[in-house]
Amino acid sequence: MPNIRAAEKHVRQTNRRQLFNGRVKNAYKTAVKEMRENPTVENLQAAYSKLAKAARKGVIKQGKADRLKSRLSTLIK
Repeated sequence: MPNIRAAEKHVRQTNRRQLFNGRVKNAYKTAVKEMRENPTVENLQAAYSKLAKAARKGVIKQGKADRLKSRLSTLIK
């Protein structure tokens, strides 16, 4: 338990970021899972969108998003 006000604020900020990042992470993981189970163009577009959003928000790195997009695109062909 933090004793300093700034440390308490940091705990609040961390918890808030963790909540928001978790939502974005869950969304992209679900989209990727749906794409792998049922590879369609619509699911691919949804997964691309979720991965781009996660990378833009800093939840995952751009390289990871690009790598996942590349691997998912091979399922369509």
